[in-house]
Amino acid sequence: MNGALPYWRLSGFYFFYFALLGATAPFLALYFDHLGFSAARIGELIAIPMLMRCLAPNLWGWLGDRSGQRLAIVRFGAICTLLCFAGIFISHSYAWLALIMAAHAFFWHAVLPQFEVITLAHLREQAARYSQIRLWGSIGFIVAVVGLGQLFQRISLDAYPWALILIMAGIVASSFWVPNAQPQSRPEDGHVGGFLRQLRRPGVLAFFLSVGLMQLSNGPYYTFLSLHLEALGYGRGLIGMLWALGVVAEIVLFLFMARLLTRYRLRTVLLASFLITALRWLLLGNLAEHLPILLLAQCMHAATFGSFHAASIHFIQRSFADRQQGQGQALYATLAGIGGALGALYSGYSWNSLGAPATFAIASLVALAAAAVCAWGMHEQRPVHHL
Repeated sequence: MNGALPYWRLSGFYFFYFALLGATAPFLALYFDHLGFSAARIGELIAIPMLMRCLAPNLWGWLGDRSGQRLAIVRFGAICTLLCFAGIFISHSYAWLALIMAAHAFFWHAVLPQFEVITLAHLREQAARYSQIRLWGSIGFIVAVVGLGQLFQRISLDAYPWALILIMAGIVASSFWVPNAQPQSRPEDGHVGGFLRQLRRPGVLAFFLSVGLMQLSNGPYYTFLSLHLEALGYGRGLIGMLWALGVVAEIVLFLFMARLLTRYRLRTVLLASFLITALRWLLLGNLAEHLPILLLAQCMHAATFGSFHAASIHFIQRSFADRQQGQGQALYATLAGIGGALGALYSGYSWNSLGAPATFAIASLVALAAAAVCAWGMHEQRPVHHL
């Protein structure tokens, strides 16, 4: 890559940031179950950090765009995430854990949208190569899910908070290794108006609606997949490897994503992602006891997250001027948070009453709704190589 690009410094941050996601997505529900909480309470506790994505990214995004101090916000957010989460050692009551989930997430969700802007500012005309840096986040996720899966196969989940503290310390350290960069002004940026005016451009609102629906459909997966597989007889070590398989598929896709984005229009990539996601939820809800089908469903994560996220980042970069990039990324994170929180809540309440197949079937219908919004509402943008 370009010698001036701080590839490993940017990649190192993504590694630790998504290692934390790899430590929470598969194991947080198992930890709360270990503490004795019901499915409904687990759904509520996991929904709280997602709800914070409805508030925190917009606040920090506005501050980042106004001040230009995005890297300072990243570092401050990383430190506060660690300090707030450390409070989990004080008490395991429902009210206290709810407070811990809210406090640490308020700062954690300040970090990634601002860092995405910094990364794209470093890339400049190499924007299509974003996936080559972002794939290190996927590698971090894999290291976390496989390593912790094997660890918790051997020792108690009482060690779980300590594992998260170590990963959060890695996020703090890596944030101080990254050099700053500001988005490059484009000639057309002086004529596009404010953030709300850009938001009303053709297809932009439809894109954000589809983002919220996509994250809503992910609710059962991120909240209850590990418990679902454990109930089907899979061991925690294997569950960790199954989560990792999904992210391996995501990494493979990231390696080819620059080529895909130069060949296919963004709406086409997003539409394919939504349709594959709808099929994946049906397979997980009804046929997960069959290991070959489960392996196939996990490989579909390449579309459920990989192509969806990469195409979304490029869509936002194109749709907003440099001074609104932070707010655009923040709105993306916010709607993902609203969708994810509602998904965690509905799956928590429906899991015991309706069962896994019906819960995942609802998720499949929501993904199909996202596909419909994308197909009929989004503006057809040109491939990325014309940037």
